[in-house]
Amino acid sequence: MHADEVDLDAPLVRRLIARRYPQWAPLPVRRLASSGTENAMFRLGADLLVRLPRRPGAVPDLRLEQRWLPRLGPLLPVAVPEPVGLGEPDEGYPWPWSVYRWLPGSNPVAGALRDPERLAEDLGVFVRALRRADPRGAPAGYRVGRLRDRDEPTRAALAELDGRVHTGAVTALWEEALRAPAHTGPPVWAHGDLSPGNVLVDEGRLSAVIDFGCAGAGDPAVDLIVAWNLLPASARDAFRKAAGADDAQWARGRGWALSIALIQLPYYWDTNPALAENSRHVIAEILAEAG
Repeated sequence: MHADEVDLDAPLVRRLIARRYPQWAPLPVRRLASSGTENAMFRLGADLLVRLPRRPGAVPDLRLEQRWLPRLGPLLPVAVPEPVGLGEPDEGYPWPWSVYRWLPGSNPVAGALRDPERLAEDLGVFVRALRRADPRGAPAGYRVGRLRDRDEPTRAALAELDGRVHTGAVTALWEEALRAPAHTGPPVWAHGDLSPGNVLVDEGRLSAVIDFGCAGAGDPAVDLIVAWNLLPASARDAFRKAAGADDAQWARGRGWALSIALIQLPYYWDTNPALAENSRHVIAEILAEAG
């Protein structure tokens, strides 16, 4: 997916585990299919997961999770990844890597949710709980700055997508989002990438939220993107109420969802079909909502 990513496979992970954690060396290693773009994941036995950056830009995300997940996890209403090991560069692999406890559950699929309203409420409760976490010392999140700062890359993506999406209508919606009042309150925690691939469900209910590599403090409106990348229109009010989003925050959240989808779509059009399809889904949902 990226020009600077390295090749990763199960034999390499076995060697890394054997060198760093010999007590786990007898456990089987199996690569997991994932639409994730920054890390590769390998199941280690029944109870562990190995996560390795694909490219250098993902390394700071790993260090962020190692530092902050043990502090945030106890404050949240559902499970989050629990780091149990930190590997070092070895066997020709150039970066640190993590071992986590395995979290059961499956990724939900937009348009095929078992109980959309209950899941919407669960997600809203998670967002609200994360916002209450103490932000002192927190990093500035990757996606919690001003929406206006994304104007140039969003318009560049629109130009790339000319003829493949309704660029006139989508541009109008993007410009409307830019007119939303900016966040004026103190910075608060946000996950930053609340997408279907980073949500786990069990029996239709939210069971875990994973991949906190984009997390940080700032404008929490970015966590509203799940209203359009996963939830149907009929469940959005339940999510908005549970999350406690006002009109301005909701408008910015919609703008974040649109911008992320537009930038992702041309980049991953051929290399990540699942992510490209979800980006198309977001654009279609926001267009339909606008009427």
